[in-house]
Amino acid sequence: MDTREELRRRGAHVRTRLFGSADAPSGTGAVPGLGPLTDELIYGEIWSRPGLAAKDRMVCTLAALGATERLPQLRRYIPAALELGLSPRGVHEVLLQAGLYAGFPATENAAGVAADVFRSRGVAVDEELDPPAGAEDLAARGRAMLQRLHGARGQQGYAAPGNDVTGALYPLVIAYGYGVLWHRPGLEVRERALCAVAAFTALKLVDQLCKFGQSALNVGLDRQAVIEAVIQTAPYSGFSPALNALAALGPLLGEAR
Repeated sequence: MDTREELRRRGAHVRTRLFGSADAPSGTGAVPGLGPLTDELIYGEIWSRPGLAAKDRMVCTLAALGATERLPQLRRYIPAALELGLSPRGVHEVLLQAGLYAGFPATENAAGVAADVFRSRGVAVDEELDPPAGAEDLAARGRAMLQRLHGARGQQGYAAPGNDVTGALYPLVIAYGYGVLWHRPGLEVRERALCAVAAFTALKLVDQLCKFGQSALNVGLDRQAVIEAVIQTAPYSGFSPALNALAALGPLLGEAR
């Protein structure tokens, strides 16, 4: 077992690799000991865990920060995301995916931060939009993605056919959520599943987390990666929501297919 001093040294190394500076964030100096604690816990422990690549951890981090509109922290992490290999378009897509769950004003606010970062770094953003399709095509494409992700569970709960209450809204979710957003370029489907797991955890939406956490196993993620996606959100949107999410999701992870 690593000593706390070893964790702090490892964490400082990870932090420096992410942000390019040996200096701790300025805000951590306001509370005595916060800087060493964040090195130890966030970077020495959580960012250093096996089971999820650093780029995937960044996708989860941006999703949690974007969904909860932690904008100063988002400003700091976006350059690190680029350094880890996430494209500018990929950053935008993470924020858009999180906005589907948190509300598009969250995406607008987060995307404004991203635009400032890209402008300051002289980074161009790919303007390619989602592939064109008519309304019927969107619905068909959405139903196909719904089936790919959720299988039979895609027809349960608020998604059950014939529900005249949720049915007033859910066809739009199928067409524009599954039919448009899940097909846009910039992120792989497995990365969008990571976004969903992280955002639902951050937003404390346990029912949706359980649904998408199981479905993530159907699009290229394994059980440990789903668990790590939840854990990755803990420093950014709270350890208690992450623990609640793990408690609810854990018994289900062997059942998705």
